[in-house]
Amino acid sequence: MDGVYGRYLEVDLAAERVSEREIPSRWYELHLGGRGIAARLLLDLVPPGTDALSPDNALVWATGPLQGTGLAGAGRHVVMAVSPKTRSIADSYVGGYLGHELGRSGYDGIIVRGQAKEPVYLLLAGGHAELREAADLWGTMTGEVDAILKERHPGVRVAAIGPAGEQLVSQACIIHDVNRAAGRPGLGAVMGAKRLKAVAVKGDQEKPLADPDGFAQARAAFARELMDEGTRRFGEYGTARGLTWLSEMGILPTKNFQEGVFDHASEIGGERMAQTILVGRDTCAGCPVRCKRVVHTEFRGRAVERAYGGPEYETLAALGSLCLCPDLQAVALANQLCNAYGMDTISVGVAIATLMEASERGLVAERIRWGDGEAIVQWTERIARREEGLGDEIAAGLARWAEKVGAEFAMTVKGVEVPMHEPRGKVGLGLSYALSPRGANHMEGMHDTMLDQDNPTPELGITQRMDRFVLRGKAKAVVTYENLRSFVNSLVLCAFVTREVGAKYNFPLIRKLVAHATGVELGPQEMLAMGERNFTLLRLYASRAGIGQDADRLPSRFHQPLPRGASAARPIPPDAFQAEAEAYRRARGWEERGVLPDRLRDLELEDLI
Repeated sequence: MDGVYGRYLEVDLAAERVSEREIPSRWYELHLGGRGIAARLLLDLVPPGTDALSPDNALVWATGPLQGTGLAGAGRHVVMAVSPKTRSIADSYVGGYLGHELGRSGYDGIIVRGQAKEPVYLLLAGGHAELREAADLWGTMTGEVDAILKERHPGVRVAAIGPAGEQLVSQACIIHDVNRAAGRPGLGAVMGAKRLKAVAVKGDQEKPLADPDGFAQARAAFARELMDEGTRRFGEYGTARGLTWLSEMGILPTKNFQEGVFDHASEIGGERMAQTILVGRDTCAGCPVRCKRVVHTEFRGRAVERAYGGPEYETLAALGSLCLCPDLQAVALANQLCNAYGMDTISVGVAIATLMEASERGLVAERIRWGDGEAIVQWTERIARREEGLGDEIAAGLARWAEKVGAEFAMTVKGVEVPMHEPRGKVGLGLSYALSPRGANHMEGMHDTMLDQDNPTPELGITQRMDRFVLRGKAKAVVTYENLRSFVNSLVLCAFVTREVGAKYNFPLIRKLVAHATGVELGPQEMLAMGERNFTLLRLYASRAGIGQDADRLPSRFHQPLPRGASAARPIPPDAFQAEAEAYRRARGWEERGVLPDRLRDLELEDLI
């Protein structure tokens, strides 16, 4: 298959050795790239039950066939490992520029195994890879690491952990290009446990494409169709634009998901940011949308610098409305601290909101007031530094701490913090939250608001408008859109350049791009089958790790009504939810012990039965 190099760089930290691993050509035919290849590698290399923070875990950076081509939306890659939160393999997708460089490196990805004796970083440049000492970088913030390595090795792009990852904080992530995060699975802690401070990549090779001229023409057409008026407006305000209208819909996560309306939403939304602290817009490799926020401000004498970007929707909600904080400057500083220390903003925001509620209920001795911007900043740092006492306990894992103290209001699924999308107003998304093998995930499947139109996606057989509050009959649609997104994640394309519904549905053109790149022509059903095959690998590993159907549940709060707003008095009925969850499992061929053998055969995964 064209569009790939057919090999991964393999790094053994304990032996201080780098080598190449050839990838079976059949794997590319079955999985294409990205998520699928990374999952297959982990199924081979990391036995179920492996401690995520042990040397036996492996950390994989993976690209698909479109990275390195300059295609809009392909400036992304995936990082995958066994997660310290879920005990199963989990993937995280991240933009910026490192994925583009990796796509031009001569390798389709990087496998990191073992544990270094002393801190190191990996340099991959000019087709040559080597490990370098990183003792002088240990303890430094991600922005400093990025600047130092770029000065040492001009032209590289950098993925690094900060002090949070070094100290194995469960909320730790891997920061790429200073302000892009491979977020919630806790992969920064995995990298810290390996004593790998950073990965620096500079590519110099042309991607081997099946039809370079055809690809160039399709790439130009894709960019033209992408940049309509709606996309231009999206770029102007970024994801932050959605905060105010989600509050108007009554589904903006507020006060630790106790409410869906935040009275001060307009004070922290995208429009207010653009009017006040926004000073620029950043982008990813090859993308004209420029949706990434860049801000400059200060909070109580502490500067918020341009280098660390700015808060996106998830951050504004997690550190803002979820904590009842109307202070945009405080949220911006907390966002910067998360990027600098190397922590996921959703995970940190959910943890702080949980502490605020615990304080209100008398479960913790400290007074942590709702809406207190200074407290949000302080607790961000206390968690990052693993300060003795409560800071250290939360850093060890929110779900673990909540179970110990009886905080049933900690909003996690399979140990992973719930993202900033309210399933009581998007009930199909609630199915994805509960049944995803990698914990609650807003980027995997269907948001019910997508289906609030006639004939949403006829190519995939989704032809009926669906009410976002109605569960019955949603399972099939949820599975379909999850499979579609899994296909996208195998290409490692950005969600904001794909159009799953309506007249602007663009997957025929995406498949044309894949054909020009790889020589593989896919129809709609083959596309969905590939997505399902790669999604199934996650469930297969989870079942082998002992994670069964009893973990497929939502926090009890979602089965209670919201007090006000357009989504008020509409809890998710537990019995109806369980019935639809069973319909979902039947559609996927899942049972308590894992995946049915016949379904694995249907997906051409006989060797994994």
